[in-house]
Amino acid sequence: MTELNRRNLVQVLAGVALLGGPYAAEAQEGRPTTPFGFADVERRARDLAKVAYDPRVPALPAPIAKLDYDAWRDIRFKPDKAFLGEGSPFRLQLFHLGFLYTRPVTVNLVRGGVATPIAYQASLYDMGRTKLDKALPVDLGFAGLRIHAPLNKPNLLDELIVFLGASYYRFLGRDQLYGLSARGLAVNVEGQGGPEEFPVFREFWVGVPEKTDAALVIHALLDGPSLTGAYQFTVMPGDETSVAVRATLIPRVDLATVGLAPLTSMFFIGENDRRHTDDYRPELHDSDGLQMAAGSGEWLWRPLHNPRERRISSFADRDPKGFGLMQRDRLFEAYQDLEASYDRRPGYFVEPDGAWGEGAVMLMELPTDTETNDNVVACWRPTSAYPAGTPVSLSYRVRAVGGAVLHPGGRVVNTFSVAPLASGTAKAEEAKGGLTRRFLVDFAGGDLDYFRADPSRVEVVASTSSGRITATSVAPNPHVRGLRAALDVTLEAPGQSTDLRLFLRASGRALSETWVYPWTTP
Repeated sequence: MTELNRRNLVQVLAGVALLGGPYAAEAQEGRPTTPFGFADVERRARDLAKVAYDPRVPALPAPIAKLDYDAWRDIRFKPDKAFLGEGSPFRLQLFHLGFLYTRPVTVNLVRGGVATPIAYQASLYDMGRTKLDKALPVDLGFAGLRIHAPLNKPNLLDELIVFLGASYYRFLGRDQLYGLSARGLAVNVEGQGGPEEFPVFREFWVGVPEKTDAALVIHALLDGPSLTGAYQFTVMPGDETSVAVRATLIPRVDLATVGLAPLTSMFFIGENDRRHTDDYRPELHDSDGLQMAAGSGEWLWRPLHNPRERRISSFADRDPKGFGLMQRDRLFEAYQDLEASYDRRPGYFVEPDGAWGEGAVMLMELPTDTETNDNVVACWRPTSAYPAGTPVSLSYRVRAVGGAVLHPGGRVVNTFSVAPLASGTAKAEEAKGGLTRRFLVDFAGGDLDYFRADPSRVEVVASTSSGRITATSVAPNPHVRGLRAALDVTLEAPGQSTDLRLFLRASGRALSETWVYPWTTP
């Protein structure tokens, strides 16, 4: 995965040639039509998979091709021209081509089962400083789309979901601000044997909702060098806006490096990673941890890092119940940022519908020296490759999570790492050489407040993949109404790595999720 500059938005690898509207044509000629639906997009994906991916980008007209970021951003869709009105709670606006957004996508409206492409018109936009010498073609296309709805107040339209760039999309729940992104699909994130592929949504179909519809249905056609795909997104706005995803993938080649339900985020500095500390703000991140609900019923929490070099972590599982990149710290005091409001960024939690079989949640973290780069990606990596030409069907739901608790047990609220106080010559030498480290993990929630009165009844269950654990302890932490576990770990040599695991248990019953953490000695 290449680092993505979030201030300049996501680099677009959007669709290729524009496609016609056969359903509209049939309706105009008076021929009977079947209602447009997911099966139509599947058929398009199958047909498209029979030919090679076309990476060519149509040339933009001169006034549009020359736009820089500020000029492109100055082109605004006119709110009174928005589609989908007519009494429904949703409004559709379209992004103009230009700047990085040079590959057009087709956007269709589906009304009464008939799909009709939206023709480009300059009159849909306030062109700002951009002057057009002549009319632009009606088949120019668009860069992407966004939907507004009364999310936070019943009388105010707020941005709900955006599709812009490759297969990226973002959506919001109530009182949330944009942070991380979701994607339709990831291919070769690790760059094994070649660069990462960015499949693109090349065409969209937006259903015109009825007045009483609480959800909006959007279909999309995916295209990329290694595969095509048909997607259906059912968007349900609310406190935790959810997007139900249904997809059929058609591999063009044997596909061994696919990443399902990928999420992309940013982690720069946090309480557990203070390498970049020349900032008045204590923490800077869109997500602070990977949450995973394993098929076995175990819950895991992996704090995120800004590593010195690329780090890939893999959590093997079978039929996972869920995973996501979360923003668990919801306090303004943790960030002190009046503009970015990191405390209001959502987490996205993916919940598979049905059995996904054997595979692993893959987490990749890239080093970054700025908060403007997305440097974290998480996805599900199936163990078995997808054979060329064999359709793969899957479905899942993505939730925009705020401060909600996802499981009933204790959860990690803080992770700290310090050099332990050394006693004895050997201990002093190990601490001085950085071979011993103390990790402090605060747990809160579940039954942990009950055990604060007598933490001696709580057992710290810890393990390490290498080295040795030299001490553990647990103490009450009234500030989180929970417990603080301490773990001392010693490795044998500089540059050695280990994976740590820790959870709390009493009377044979797990009281908390499992904290997992990588550590490498200097």
